[in-house]
Amino acid sequence: MELAMAGALASPPSCRAFSYIHSSSSASTGRALPSFPSKNVTKISSKNFFCSKFDDFSTVARRAPSRVKQLVMRRIVATQETQARDEKKDAGFRSKNPQETNVVIVGATGYIGKFVVKEVVKRGYNVISVAREKSGIGGKSGKEQTQEELQGATVCFSEVTDAKTLENALRETTQSVDVVISCLASRTGGVKDSWLIDYQATRNSLDAGRALGATHFVLLSAICVQKPLLEFQKAKLKFEEELMSTGEGFTYSIVRPTAFFKSLGGQVESVKGGGPYVMFGDGALSACKPISEADLASFIADCIVDKDKINKVLPIGGPGKALTPLEQGTMLFEIVGKEPKFIKVPIQVMDFVIGILDFLVKIFPNLEDSAEFGKIGRYYAAESMLVLDPKTGQYDADATPSYGKDTLENFFRKVVREGMAGQELGDQAVFK
Repeated sequence: MELAMAGALASPPSCRAFSYIHSSSSASTGRALPSFPSKNVTKISSKNFFCSKFDDFSTVARRAPSRVKQLVMRRIVATQETQARDEKKDAGFRSKNPQETNVVIVGATGYIGKFVVKEVVKRGYNVISVAREKSGIGGKSGKEQTQEELQGATVCFSEVTDAKTLENALRETTQSVDVVISCLASRTGGVKDSWLIDYQATRNSLDAGRALGATHFVLLSAICVQKPLLEFQKAKLKFEEELMSTGEGFTYSIVRPTAFFKSLGGQVESVKGGGPYVMFGDGALSACKPISEADLASFIADCIVDKDKINKVLPIGGPGKALTPLEQGTMLFEIVGKEPKFIKVPIQVMDFVIGILDFLVKIFPNLEDSAEFGKIGRYYAAESMLVLDPKTGQYDADATPSYGKDTLENFFRKVVREGMAGQELGDQAVFK
């Protein structure tokens, strides 16, 4: 009887309309007990208890025997503990403290990767940064310098282009992985390099992470994959498609940023020295909402646990309005205090050069990358780094989300004062 009563009292709220009625009360008072229609009465014990769905739970709780109360509390506590365990299991790593969460970052020594490592470490996660023994622009950084740059993280030296080597290196570094963040990107945009890094190395990172238990993958992609005309875009898009079809129990966040500040700072020194600002067409062929490396790193770190970013493609730009090259150049001249002086290059010039290179590639296959570089330059000159409306085929600045607080104007001012130290374009100067 007591167990039955305890079970009834510990039931969900919709079942807690009970009244404790002692059958002997009618004998002691000489009054008949209230009668209830049989369909509204639940018989807990033929001897002592009846429950009506019209009655109040608190009445039962006050009048129930102490033994029943103890059983009720035990039942409630056990139910709460079971629910908590189930919720924690469903949440996976997101229910852990950051210091208990193992986050692997590949591409950790790249332009954005270094800032992502710094941000994720700052948030308290246990970070494992994957780097080559010779990293950085031109492979100039050795192990010691790399470890110095990635302070706060455990550095795992490995080649991401070899799947087994990467998995073994991670196993030697950590027992398990919760999240993988990929900041990998081809340095040149060349045909073979694009497929080796933007697709295969990124795929290796996914497979190695899953082999060690990872259940979430954050991919730094690019907004330009919306209109894939270039090899690196096609390689990125192929991996995105595979990531999105990984299967149940595995989640992803695909981050597609607009232009980076450094890609727009290449002419600052020239303009500062009195040179012209070079642009294609009338300077209004394209526009972008550039984002700083620090703001982008913060957004990527948000993707580790934010539920509203799970299993989504996330285009992201910086604060403020979209800017054309003409507006960027005008802003730069105002900052340096010089009269605007522009050189406008017809876009057809690039089309002519690309046509010649495409012809020569048929004769000299080793010119394949040169032809691709020309196409990359032409793409960035004419295509906006904004969300592309699939219905209209037009770029939409208003539909491109903004994040962060760093502005291009402040970046230009800083570069005018301090130069481009730390913002070197390296191999990417070919097309950015």
